[in-house]
Amino acid sequence: MAQPWRGIIAEYADRLPRTENVVTLLEGGTPLVHAPHLDSLTGARVYVKVEGANPTGSFKDRGMTMAISEVADQGVQLVAAASTGNTSASAAAYAVRAGIGCAVVLPAGKIAAGKLAQAIVHGATLVAVDGNFDDCLRIVRELTEAHPVALVNSINPYRLQGQKTAAFEIVDVLGDAPDIHVLPVGNAGNISAYWMGYNEYAGRRTSASFEDSATRLPPVASRVPQMWGIQAEGAAPLVKGEPVEHPETVATAIRIGNPASWDYAVEARDRSGGWIDSVTDAQILDAQALLAAHVGVFVEPASAASVAGLLQAAEHGRVPEGATIVCTVTGNGLKDTATALGSRTIDPTVIAPTLDAAVKALGL
Repeated sequence: MAQPWRGIIAEYADRLPRTENVVTLLEGGTPLVHAPHLDSLTGARVYVKVEGANPTGSFKDRGMTMAISEVADQGVQLVAAASTGNTSASAAAYAVRAGIGCAVVLPAGKIAAGKLAQAIVHGATLVAVDGNFDDCLRIVRELTEAHPVALVNSINPYRLQGQKTAAFEIVDVLGDAPDIHVLPVGNAGNISAYWMGYNEYAGRRTSASFEDSATRLPPVASRVPQMWGIQAEGAAPLVKGEPVEHPETVATAIRIGNPASWDYAVEARDRSGGWIDSVTDAQILDAQALLAAHVGVFVEPASAASVAGLLQAAEHGRVPEGATIVCTVTGNGLKDTATALGSRTIDPTVIAPTLDAAVKALGL
């Protein structure tokens, strides 16, 4: 009989910091979907790690279960996060689960409606800032330094501890690390966390690793992958080598000009022999449509950046023939349906309630 998934803290307890008060929505255990259509376009064997299958629809839940559990251990009664949307949804949901308050600081007018709705229905207190994400994060840092409020953005090291478990899951399914792992890069916590996870499963440490038992356990993987990070062209500070003061992209989840995990991301890129590149908004939207039409996975725009970057690399001859590649798609497409639909209208043909009318409409 199949065993029910218990959430990442229970599943990977020996590789995570110990916590007394586990706050979980049974996150993790997300699908690793083979994508034959991407195989045909790249000459590689490509898998998609579907993080939109997490409880609040994004990868943020992996980190939030660890961060909120640590807050519960400390007895703090209010958490705060700066957010482009997914963090606010996750923080609000896990705070409710823990019975504590949640404040989210958002850039005004720049959050997809689906994500904003999640924070609202979970009861978070919203503060909209006339500025960008980087302004919001600065305010939250100052707030949590001066008041009894816990910060749960990815600069909280427990967030990365939870997020690293996605790398464990990939190795558990494939039997070893892939040759290449491709991720969208915004605040850069995820590429840092995956790099940490792959290294710890291979018996190594990174500068983001905790001093705990995780790297003293027997290795599970024989190698680590190259890490390929993909930014949006209008929000690509790691590609440009300097912060972007006014980041702009349709991919709101990675519209960040000064990543908090900048140094960790550079370490992941350089030590893995990988790279960080950028793609246009048009490429991102094309990849989003391709995933929906040919792979059966509907993602928000930022998620599609990883696939857009892989396809661009293939066009430039940078994808090794036959390589095993994993692309993380970070969030569910239902979070931002307006962008996915674009100028299209939902106006289906209305028919009479008969079989003949349905057959005629279908051209059968």
